[in-house]
Amino acid sequence: MTKTCVITGGSSGIGLSIVKSFINDGYQVFNLDIQPSEYGHFIRCDMTDVSAVKNVVEKIGNEHSIDVLVSNAGVHFSANIEDTSEADFERVFNINVKGAFAATQACLPFMRAQQNGSIIYIASDQALIGKRNSFAYNLSKSALASMARTTALDYAAHNIRANAVCPGTIETPLYHNAINRYVESSGADIEQVHQEEAALQPLGRLGQPEEVAELTLFLASDKAKFITGSLQVIDGGYTAQ
Repeated sequence: MTKTCVITGGSSGIGLSIVKSFINDGYQVFNLDIQPSEYGHFIRCDMTDVSAVKNVVEKIGNEHSIDVLVSNAGVHFSANIEDTSEADFERVFNINVKGAFAATQACLPFMRAQQNGSIIYIASDQALIGKRNSFAYNLSKSALASMARTTALDYAAHNIRANAVCPGTIETPLYHNAINRYVESSGADIEQVHQEEAALQPLGRLGQPEEVAELTLFLASDKAKFITGSLQVIDGGYTAQ
């Protein structure tokens, strides 16, 4: 029987690599995003609209088993607390946290009914450490780590596992956009900035989206069926320093 994965924000970056990885492993993948994609079954969905997310997931769950949820949709925002407006704060939390809440809440009834499921939150190394000029983003990723732990405990009796993947600096469009914004505001040399970012990692390079996807696929598999409530760091050793 073909397994089904629901992923949020699967049209680019880490999310797209996850979609491709699950498809290659034989999953049927439904991608909830606002940006279209030719991979998997794309469903346009605003993750900040809880009722819309619920409606979409119910349609999927009424026709297919929901074996895996990968909550990946998110936005990045760089600023300290004083430079974070109320609108900035709400935008980051609405997408990064409220979207994860909506997707989890919608998928859980189907997972409970089948007494099986795996929920994976794509958090960040910032769920474990602080970084400068990252107040709202850091806070939102810490919330996802908390969501993984509490959901793991609340639903273990239903054989539903919940874990968080915590990537470090991964070479994605989000990474390149952040670097480009920094270069535009600072006038720094872009190649030097990329080299400096790589040098900050103990392994001496940036991570790749495919590497995060492989870890996510493993956590969804039966090979990881005794892993729940964990924060799985994939950061080239950055948080070990």
